[in-house]
Amino acid sequence: MYVSARADYALRAMLAVADAAGSTGDGGSGGGELVKAASLAERQDIPLSFLQGILLDLRRAGLLHSHRGTEGGYALTRAADEISVGDVLRAVGGSLTSVRGLPADRAGYHGVATGLRDVWLAVDGAIALVVDRTTLADLLVDRATTR
Repeated sequence: MYVSARADYALRAMLAVADAAGSTGDGGSGGGELVKAASLAERQDIPLSFLQGILLDLRRAGLLHSHRGTEGGYALTRAADEISVGDVLRAVGGSLTSVRGLPADRAGYHGVATGLRDVWLAVDGAIALVVDRTTLADLLVDRATTR
């Protein structure tokens, strides 16, 4: 699995938004502050123009709400314990595992290489097990215990 800068930045941004909402997040339903893109970019050392595209993808995937205006910003759509690392990775990068640029389930082989497809699918499944059971809240709790 290759973790792109885009995926890393997306996770860092989501964690910062979740942290602003409180350690478990509340889905933006009243507790916690809205986080501005410029503030996220500065605190996480992410180029603002790059971050804005990432935030758009996260909003389109239904993971973030955006609120306009001078008091606006971003908030989670669900609690941090309901958003997995896998949700974020898929929102900004699509398939978790790719083979020659295609999702693992679309890889096709023939002859002696036929078994490779099963290997790539197993790799994809193993990665999914880890990233789909790890939530933003899990990562925030881990951080709180290491302070």
